[in-house]
Amino acid sequence: MEAIKNKYDFMILFDVENGNPNGDPDADNMPRIDPETNLGIVTDVCLKRKIRNYVNVAREFKEELQEGFEIYIQSEKPLNAMDTRAYAANDIEYDEKSLKFKTAPKDEAKALLDLKVRDFMCQNFYDIRTFGAVMTTHVKNNLNAGQVRGPVQLSFARSIDPIFSQNIAITRQAQATQKDLDEKGKGTIGRKYVVPYGLYQAEGYVSASLSQISGFNEQDIALLWEAIINMFEHDRSAARGKMVLRELIVFKHDNPLGNAPSHKLFDLVKIEKLNAPARHYSDYGITVDKEALPDGVTVERRV
Repeated sequence: MEAIKNKYDFMILFDVENGNPNGDPDADNMPRIDPETNLGIVTDVCLKRKIRNYVNVAREFKEELQEGFEIYIQSEKPLNAMDTRAYAANDIEYDEKSLKFKTAPKDEAKALLDLKVRDFMCQNFYDIRTFGAVMTTHVKNNLNAGQVRGPVQLSFARSIDPIFSQNIAITRQAQATQKDLDEKGKGTIGRKYVVPYGLYQAEGYVSASLSQISGFNEQDIALLWEAIINMFEHDRSAARGKMVLRELIVFKHDNPLGNAPSHKLFDLVKIEKLNAPARHYSDYGITVDKEALPDGVTVERRV
């Protein structure tokens, strides 16, 4: 399947109710904030993780995702175990301990090998094809395939308004050992941070030119939209509370280079606060000024 031919820009709006959308490990897992404005922050890494997780779940139930849609970045699998699959596919002999080639290829052969290894990784792993990756095993062997720039990039998400991080005391009734039960009793006090309510906005970009390198195609972008829409549905936990994808607004350009700067398209989305303090999505009004769309750009509200 051919790579996509159009540039895309997209905006995500999601909200959280009585949860912690992205805790900061350097701040006792408090919700991340911009300290100057108190606007809430959710990192791009956090959002990409949820997209990867959805694709992994979808592969269990969709036959069409069995080949070419594996996920490279996974917590339970070492990366070099997947890197070396590209070597086996290209009959490259390497030392399993040092992960170095047994016979270093000549410059001409190495250039071709770079492309073969890169293409194998892009063809087999959806997140490499989408977000790119730095593959450290390949870097050790001085292969340029060690770095792939992904055509899809996400910004940090920021809350529309300052958030209030509420510190709630919770009681643990069960103790791990009899000694703990004798010394501490039945109740132990703990802490839990939640955001009563916050509406967050993130922007994303899809490059048609970088898609030609990674092979990101129409099936891939359809799966990207599906994963974004459903990324919170299979990521429930007590810590994250109620998280909902409220809007996926997609701007499609009619050519690979684009017809307008991304920021001008995002400015067409107007977010108005209707009630204060906001405690529900209905406390905001969201509109898109379709009349001001530049020539060659269409917009679709997918949620």
